[in-house]
Amino acid sequence: MRIAIIGGSGKMGRWFANFLLKDGKEVIITGRNQKKLLEAKQQLGVEVTTNVEVAAKNADVILISVPVDNFEEVVKQLQPHLHAKQIIIDITSIKAFPVELMHTYIKSGLVLGTHPVFGPGARDILNQNFVLTPTNEEETGLAQKIKQYLETRGARVTLMTPHEHDEMMAVILGLSHFIAIVAADTLLSFDKLKQMEAIGGITYKVLLTLVESVISEDTELYASLQMHLPEITEVEELFQRKSKTWTDIIKNKDRQEFVKRMATLKDGLEKSDPDF
Repeated sequence: MRIAIIGGSGKMGRWFANFLLKDGKEVIITGRNQKKLLEAKQQLGVEVTTNVEVAAKNADVILISVPVDNFEEVVKQLQPHLHAKQIIIDITSIKAFPVELMHTYIKSGLVLGTHPVFGPGARDILNQNFVLTPTNEEETGLAQKIKQYLETRGARVTLMTPHEHDEMMAVILGLSHFIAIVAADTLLSFDKLKQMEAIGGITYKVLLTLVESVISEDTELYASLQMHLPEITEVEELFQRKSKTWTDIIKNKDRQEFVKRMATLKDGLEKSDPDF
């Protein structure tokens, strides 16, 4: 099987190129940055090209690994070079918008929206989460085949609609990243971070781990997620309202209300997650 990765010189593109090569697939990657392509060629020993037509021409599967901001442009560029027997898969972190664009522009081949819910730092596919977002019967059949393929290699796979995916990612990614970014901004208001880290306990170190895991990543990617995830503003505004409620309780030194609300939260989490 020959797989073309559009945007394959990026971090996730390289991750998938490496995984697929090890799995015995023939891989060609394409990208705009000649330097990054040459680096990928040297690193992976993979075929590279800057020409989308060359990459897509003889591919059985085309994997689109580009930022969501560039997605429409890439799909429009790719469309004339596709044929009916090809499978086109995207791996963006947002699903409704890219899937809609693929349905709009791609008239040949079978498309499927997917989201590998992990970063390029993952060592392998074992225990990694994938979300597949089919929108019709034909796509569902393809999704079931890919699910079986991934699960036999140790991945965990969930099927849902693009809208369901984005609704959940507004919390899973959007809110988590937002909390980390605001926490980093808050922490940098203090001038004794090193001393605090030295004496901090597990809770503080968990906070630092969250902050560092987000702030150290690609700022453009995280900006795209914040700007494009549907309903993210509503989620973050809800978080701000909840923050104000708790701040007011503490400001008013309402110990009884604090204890009551915290007990309610604990009870709610225990009911929603028996392992809590």
